[in-house]
Amino acid sequence: MKGAGKTSLRERAIGNSLPDYVSGDDFMTSTSALNTTQSSALYERACKAIPGGVNSPVRAFRSVGGTPLFMESGQGCRLRDADGNEFLDFCSSWGPLISGHRHPDIVTAVKDQADKALTFGTPCEGEVLLAEFILSRLNRPGMEKIRFVNSGTEAVMSALRLARGFTGRDKIIKFEGCYHGHSDSLLVKAGSGLATLGTPDSAGVPADFTQGTIVLPLDDENAVREAFKNFPDSIAALILEPVPANNGLLLQRPEFLKFLREVTRENGTLLIFDEVISGFRLGFGGAAEKYGIDPDLAAYGKIIGGGMPVGAFAGRSEIFEKLAPDGPVYQAGTLSGNPVAMAAGLAQLKLLTPEFYAHLEKLTGILRDEFNAAGRNWKIESAGSIFWFYRGKDAPRRADQIEREAMTEYAAFHAHCLERGLYLAPSGYEVGFMSSPMEEKDVRALLDAALEFFRS
Repeated sequence: MKGAGKTSLRERAIGNSLPDYVSGDDFMTSTSALNTTQSSALYERACKAIPGGVNSPVRAFRSVGGTPLFMESGQGCRLRDADGNEFLDFCSSWGPLISGHRHPDIVTAVKDQADKALTFGTPCEGEVLLAEFILSRLNRPGMEKIRFVNSGTEAVMSALRLARGFTGRDKIIKFEGCYHGHSDSLLVKAGSGLATLGTPDSAGVPADFTQGTIVLPLDDENAVREAFKNFPDSIAALILEPVPANNGLLLQRPEFLKFLREVTRENGTLLIFDEVISGFRLGFGGAAEKYGIDPDLAAYGKIIGGGMPVGAFAGRSEIFEKLAPDGPVYQAGTLSGNPVAMAAGLAQLKLLTPEFYAHLEKLTGILRDEFNAAGRNWKIESAGSIFWFYRGKDAPRRADQIEREAMTEYAAFHAHCLERGLYLAPSGYEVGFMSSPMEEKDVRALLDAALEFFRS
């Protein structure tokens, strides 16, 4: 790590905002600050041309303080920023890079396709190869057809439209703490009581756009029953992240997930699993395979593109008969099924063997078990190769159980890790990811930093 500035990232992250329960002496200080000269200059330029200086809000470091780091290159499990600082990457581009940066098989596939064409706007063999590979390897009942799009948001939006078209119903159920992309009908917060219709959670979203969305708390069977009672024969789909990982890692009881499968069948409602994060991360079959629960539709993203922008939604053939051009539900995309993205995705998914997953889970287990055994008031929750730092005795299962005050402490921890060459997501509500190039020594670097910081 090179360079030093006037003020450490830790000091900038904490500022004067330490809550009453935390003493400044409880934080480890760094002997040198991280050099962010080039990142700061780039950020200043970016703010003049790009809203907030970033193209996705959480990248702005608003939750942790300091200057967002502008990355220049990546190799394996390591990143290098514009100032030459190197980091072990536990963010993995927010999940897609399960095989790390620039895996040679994926790079070769991209280069080979780029030598032929970047895009066609027509069907291509790569779409067929990736579709066949995914459906054959998923080998789950009901996963019979798949359509490729360009992002997880687009996959979820399209799956919900298809569910409405298939059932002839208008309303959907979603859960607090589950994020499904930024389409208008899903940017909602809960109403004034259980089983009420949602209200917009973002400016620019008309109230009418969210009136078909019912927002419920996770881990609450009674709330779900009440919703179906209040809106009989009206609910087209119930959608959730079976492994909620966008607002903490809120692992659900298997019994609750099985209940959702039963109650949706009883009411003629489609069950949609948003596996944009968990798909191909917990195992090739994602959460559906892990829990042995088969949804009617599933949305995928992140890993499915091997680092390129790809999303997909899959499900039963009879449902997809309603999708254009076969049916009346319209969905389209100029770059859907892009040949370069298809090549990258196929190369990535071919790497996902049982041994591959066993390696990642072993690393995650070392981090989780040894950190939790230390008896601190912070713990680690994990699922497969996903991990999350939380504060409290019991792992939260609902968003309202997350200790909001802990986020100031996480901000200081994030800075502490940056100064030790460890890159984590710049928000305490975001999860971390292992990647296959990592070794035990890499995980122990994070473990040592975490034990050092959370020693009190």
